[in-house]
Amino acid sequence: MTTQTAPVTRSIVTSPITRGARRRRRKPSVFRTLSTALIVVIVIVQVYPLAWLFLTSLRTEHDYASGNPFALPSSITFDNYARAFATGNLGMNIVNSFIVTMGANLLIVLLGMMAAYALQVLGFRFSKFVRGLFLIGIIVPVQIALVPLFIDYASVNLLDTYQSMIIPLAGFSLPMSIYLFSSFFEYIPRETYEAASLDGAGPYRIFGLITLPLSINTVVTVVMVNSIFIWNDFIFANTFVLSEGLKTIPLGLQNYIGAMGKVDWTATFAAVCITITPLLLVFLILNKAMIYGLESGGSKG
Repeated sequence: MTTQTAPVTRSIVTSPITRGARRRRRKPSVFRTLSTALIVVIVIVQVYPLAWLFLTSLRTEHDYASGNPFALPSSITFDNYARAFATGNLGMNIVNSFIVTMGANLLIVLLGMMAAYALQVLGFRFSKFVRGLFLIGIIVPVQIALVPLFIDYASVNLLDTYQSMIIPLAGFSLPMSIYLFSSFFEYIPRETYEAASLDGAGPYRIFGLITLPLSINTVVTVVMVNSIFIWNDFIFANTFVLSEGLKTIPLGLQNYIGAMGKVDWTATFAAVCITITPLLLVFLILNKAMIYGLESGGSKG
């Protein structure tokens, strides 16, 4: 007697766990799409003013004055760049800004590193209180120091000098720099300093052989953050500089304003393109070191 067995049909049943896993797999794709769209919007917002500035610097003066300011150039000319150097002392302004930026950054790095090293690594009584006093300097507006500094500079013959711009720019940038260096030194293992001390190294040798080499990326970060502020400074230069030969870029751009307030806009845009190019190039070259300096610590090296 033959027994026939009916075929068994297996039905695929989707469990709630499987459905939840599928939903979780869909969510990252939606999140990734929204993140990509947000990044694209941010890039457009950041890049568009630079692109518009560069394209406008290539337009003729008549094309810009008679047409739509936001339109593409009908014809391209590089005469604006030649006129930018001819109208004002743009070359001298760039040199002055470079001297002030380098001098202020040198003071900021040296004083900021040494202060952070004393506060964070060496430590002393009331070090936390002293650090708090430095951080209070972040909220102090620069405008309140203009009149006292002008009077002091006039009494010691420092008006109309590079020092009159370098000193306040470095002073007002120190609190944030000390905070950045202190945050980095906090991640350097204490065992590193203890081992160096057992080998007979003093605080100065430890600073030069251990702390300084580990802080290169943080130094790049501090220099880049402060250079943007110093390169574009107007208020200190406008207050303490009296002669034409010491004017920095923000002051030099005033030379493009003619009689009765008439502005040579295309030459001005060309001058602005020339002056922002060095910062953009340096930032593009050192941006990885800057990001690494913000994120990394000595224990990750």
